[in-house]
This record gives sequence, structure tokens and C-alpha cells, in this order.
Amino acid sequence: MFRLLGAIIGALFSGLQSQRRLMLENLALRQQLSTVLQKRRPMIRAADRVFWVALRRLWANWSHAVVIVKPETVIRWHRAGFRLYWNWLSRRKRSPGRPSASREVRDLVRRMAQENQWGAPRIHGELLKLGFNVSERTISRYLQQRDRWPERRQSWLTFLRNHREVIVAMDLFVVPTASFRLLYVWFAVRHWHREVVHWSVTQSPTALWVVQQLREAFPFDAAARDLKYLLFDRDSIFSAAVVAAVTSMGLEPARTSYQSPWQNGVAERFVGSVRRQLLDHVIVLDDRHLRRLLREYLTHYHVDRTHLALAKDTPRTHRRDVLPSRAPVRPPASSPYPA
Repeated sequence: MFRLLGAIIGALFSGLQSQRRLMLENLALRQQLSTVLQKRRPMIRAADRVFWVALRRLWANWSHAVVIVKPETVIRWHRAGFRLYWNWLSRRKRSPGRPSASREVRDLVRRMAQENQWGAPRIHGELLKLGFNVSERTISRYLQQRDRWPERRQSWLTFLRNHREVIVAMDLFVVPTASFRLLYVWFAVRHWHREVVHWSVTQSPTALWVVQQLREAFPFDAAARDLKYLLFDRDSIFSAAVVAAVTSMGLEPARTSYQSPWQNGVAERFVGSVRRQLLDHVIVLDDRHLRRLLREYLTHYHVDRTHLALAKDTPRTHRRDVLPSRAPVRPPASSPYPA
């Protein structure tokens, strides 16, 4: 009885829907019916996956009509299609990557490093004398990863702990859209409160655009009044123009080492939180859609989400209730990571 009543109500409401919506819903139901009524065991083929990924972009209420698979499955198909798309782009004109070194060279590199404790520059010079034409960077990849300067790591961690009240970090991360376009999100986050002070989205990031975001994040002398160091990695977009703009704001630029994301851990953890809690569960349509999602997520991030580093408090509450315990101290001139 209740099922019949629900069908009658659904039929009445369907008359109020637009013709385009009815056509898309009818198409979705027919596609699922054709899949289920196969002679053999129903199988979802590549054409079915492409159909649902395309329907996700054309129809906002696509998840209400899908029955044979979960909406999360369609999102996973889109991620896989994005990877295949960029693999095709990278292999369309040329073979990807550099030619690998021969096994003889790899064994010789490891033997020299183990028996003589040599680094990549010394091994590179010896191999050139022996007639092997390889680059120094190739040799570095085959050397065993070992911490050659543990005191530098400890010095950097000590610097972050002692000056977290006056450190702000910035970074960029990439978000693919439903049409396989790339959107870039820039943000600045304070170490002491874990608060994102400013963020923005663009399709074509440049150094001048980053400088403009810094001006909007720290207008007038706000940066010099509360902060002292701006931490960022060695991405090519953070060029000399960005460093000059940071210096003019009264901040000291502090670059991380090459391929050392742990040195900018607060920013990296924020990117991981955004991906795990938001971007892994939706398919972004365009920059307007991404801005709305990030705006809603940051409200939750600042007001409701607790952080272990803040004694299980939220950034806004921690900023209001907790004051720095001591005045910031300038780092020593012999810091192993100069700006």
C-alpha cells in the first residue's frame, strides 16, 4: 500500500519537472535496466563507467537515479579516468621519463658508496673517468637514503617549535575538475593557531598572483605586527619577486630544503585534511563549485574541527583563549637553512 502511494506521489511530482531532467532520468534508468537484463551475469563495462561520469557532469541529481552502483563508485571512476587522461597526454608525443641506467652502473654506484662512504658528486666524477656517461642526479637516485646530517633536522624542528607563534606558512595544491581541468588552491596558515588566514583559487597561477594574495592576506603592516617568518617550499612559482614582496612586508622568508615536505608539516597536514575529508568524496565541477566547497569546509575547520596540536581545541577558540607563553626569539645566524 505504502509503495503504491509513493509511486503515485512520485508520478505527480514528475509532471512538475523540466523536460531535460526527465530525459536524463529516463536515460539513466534505461541504461541501468539494459545492464541488469543481460543474458549472462550483469557486468559493468568501460562504456558504462564513461556514461555515469558524463552524466555526473550534466545532471546535478544523478545520485538519486543510480541504483546498481554506489555514488562513491562513480567518483572513483572519475579519479581513474583523470589518471588515464594525464598518462595519455604525457605519452602522446614522447616516451616518458629518462632512460634507466644499466645494472652494471647501478651496482657500481652502490659499491662505491658502501666501500668508500662517497656522495653523489664524488661517485659521478669517478664514473666519468671510467667512461660512464650518467648524470649526478641519476646517481643520487640509486644511493641508499640515509640521514647524513641528523643535527640539521633537529635544528629545524627546534626552530619550528620555538617560533611557532610568529610563523605563517603558505603552499599550493592541485584539484582536478570533472572536465579534467586543473585548479590551483593557494593558502596561508598560521602555525600557532592552525588558522587559515587567506586562500584563493585560480586556473593559471603566477608569481604576481601569489604576491597579490599575500597583500590581501596581510594588508598594511598586519604581517610585521604579529608575524616574523613566512615558510614556503622551493616551488618555482615562489620566485624572486615573491621573496622580495615577502621582505617588503616585514617578514623573513624561510625556504625548506629540496624534497623535504616534513619541514612544512603544518601546511602539508592541512592539504591532507582537505583531501581526505572533502575532495576525496566529491567531483569538483568548476572554480565556483570549488570555492563554495572550500568556504563551507573552512568554516567547519575553524569552528568545529578539533586538533591534537591545540590540545583538542578548535583554531578560533584557541586563538581567543590561549596566549603565547613567551616572546619570540630570533633564530641564530648559523641556521642550517638560510632564507
